[in-house]
Amino acid sequence: MDYKKYIAERINVDGLSCEEIYGLIVTPPNSEMGDFALPCFKLSKVLRKSPAIIAEELKDAYKTDGVISGVSAINGYLNFSVNKAGLASSVLSEILTSGENYGKSQEGKDKTVCIDYSSVNIAKPFHIGHLSTTVIGGALYKLYQYLGYNVVGINHLGDYGTQFGKLICAYKRWGNKEEVEKGGIHAINDLYVRFNNEADEQMESEAREYFRLIESGDKEANEIFEWFKSLTLKYVQKIYDKLGVNFDSYAGERFYTDKMQPVIDELREKRLLKESEGAQIVDLEEYGMPPCLILRSDGASLYATRDLAAAIYRKNTYDFYKCLYVVAYQQNLHFKQFFKVLELMGKPWAKDMVHVAYGMVSLEDGAMSTRKGKVVWLEDVINKCIEKAYTVVSEKNPDLENKNEIAEKVGIGAVIFGALYNNKIKDIVFSYDRVLSFEGETSVYVQYTCARANSVLSKSGNKEALPENYQPNAQEFEVVKELASFPEVLKEAAEKYEPCYIARFAVDLAQKFNKFYIDCKILTAEGDAKDFRLALTRATLSTLKSALAILGIGVPDKM
Repeated sequence: MDYKKYIAERINVDGLSCEEIYGLIVTPPNSEMGDFALPCFKLSKVLRKSPAIIAEELKDAYKTDGVISGVSAINGYLNFSVNKAGLASSVLSEILTSGENYGKSQEGKDKTVCIDYSSVNIAKPFHIGHLSTTVIGGALYKLYQYLGYNVVGINHLGDYGTQFGKLICAYKRWGNKEEVEKGGIHAINDLYVRFNNEADEQMESEAREYFRLIESGDKEANEIFEWFKSLTLKYVQKIYDKLGVNFDSYAGERFYTDKMQPVIDELREKRLLKESEGAQIVDLEEYGMPPCLILRSDGASLYATRDLAAAIYRKNTYDFYKCLYVVAYQQNLHFKQFFKVLELMGKPWAKDMVHVAYGMVSLEDGAMSTRKGKVVWLEDVINKCIEKAYTVVSEKNPDLENKNEIAEKVGIGAVIFGALYNNKIKDIVFSYDRVLSFEGETSVYVQYTCARANSVLSKSGNKEALPENYQPNAQEFEVVKELASFPEVLKEAAEKYEPCYIARFAVDLAQKFNKFYIDCKILTAEGDAKDFRLALTRATLSTLKSALAILGIGVPDKM
C-alpha cells in the first residue's frame, strides 16, 4: 500500500490537489513523532494562517481508521501513525508474494525511453573517465525497464573525426598487422600516442588526407578503420559484460553522415542559419548563449550538426517519451544550445530531451590524459578491485568456497557502487580501500548483509510463514517502514534520473536490518515472533537483491 497516497486522498486543502499534498508528505527523522508527516509551512500562503493553526484544523478534520491509528499536530506538522500490524502484514505479504519483483510497475507501459550512454570512442581506451556514464546509464536502463518502460540503450560511438586519419597514418608508418591484432586496443592506443608525440606538419597533412579518404569511401582506408572499430568493440564488450551493461543500438556519429544535410536544409528553410566569419551558425544571443555552430568555414560538420540529426532520427524511429543523454557536466552548454535549436526548429518534443549530467571520476593520484598516454584503464581498475576483494573476503572468511567467483561479484559491485552512491553531479575520487570496506556506505556492506540474511534463512530451513495481526516492536517496524518505501524510491530515482537514491536505500535498509539482527533473536525466538522475523529477513534479502540488481550488482550467497 502507498500510505502517503492513502493519507493525501483524505486531506482536503483548498487550492491544492491530491498530487500536490502527496508531494509534501515526508517521513519524520524521529519515528516517535509519527510514521508520516505533512509540514504545513508551505500551506500558510495558500490558507493565510499560521502552520500551527493549519495543522490543528487538519488534525480535527482527519478521521482515523484501521490504516491510520493516530493523528497529532506538533509545531506546524501534521503527524500520522499507521497501524503497525496492518502495515507490516501488507508490506511483507506483498514482498513474499512478488519476491524479487517487488516494486515493479507498469507506469511506463507504452512509453519509450532512449538512453544515450557510455559512447566510447573507436580506437581509444576505455578509461576510468567512462565509468560514470556507463554505470549511470546502465542503472537507468534497468530502472526504467523495472518500471515497465520500453527502453532503448544507445551507444553513440565516437567514430568520426580527424583522429582516425592520424591513426591510419601512424599504422601505415609504424604498424604491424599481427602485432595490432594481438595487442588490440592497447596497440592502437600506442600508435595514437606515438603520432601525437612525433607528428610534424607533413604527418598532420597525411592524417588529414587519410580522413578525407575515409569520408570519400576509399576501400583501403575504410577497411583499416573498420578493423580498428571491430577490435575496439571486441575489447569494450568484455568490460560491458563484467559491468552487466548492454545496448540496443551502436549507431555512432558516422551513422548520421547522410542524415545531416536534411537538418541543414530545414535550418535554412526556417531562416535559423546565419553566416558568421564564413561559418554557419544559429544565433542564440537572445537566450543568453553563444552561437551554436552548425558548419565550419570549410563546410565541415560539428557535434551539434550530428546531434541534431541523431535526435530527429531517434524521434522518428522510436517516438520516445524521453531521450536521455548521460554525459559529463562539462557539456552543459552544448546540450542547452542543441536543445534550444530543436525548440527553435519547432520540434514540440524538444522538451522531452534531458541532459543527465554527472561529475568526473579520478583515482587518488589524479586525472588522466589519453593524448599523452597517461591513462588509467577501466579494465585495470576492475581487475585490481577483484584482486583486492579476494584478499578482503579471504581475510574475513578463510574457509569460504568459490572465493574467485565471490571476489568477482564483490569487486565489480564495489566499482559500480562507488560511482553510483553519491549524487551523480559530484566529482568522485575513487579509493579502493573505501569502496571495499565491510563497514560504511558500500556495496560490500550491503552484500554482506545479504549473506547474513541468507545464512539465517538457510539455518531455518527456508520455511517462513507470516503470522496474522503480529504487532512489530520498534526495531522490526523500522525495517518494515524502510521496505515499504522501496516503490516510492524507485519512482523518485526515475523522475530525477538519480540511481544514488536506490544505492542509499540499500545501505539504509541494510543498516536497519543489521540493528534488528543484533537486537532481536531470530532463530531462537518462538511462535509468531520467530515466524515474523524470518519473514522480515526473507523480505529484506529479496528487496536488497532487487535494489542491487537494478544498479547492476550481483549478490553472493555467502561471504
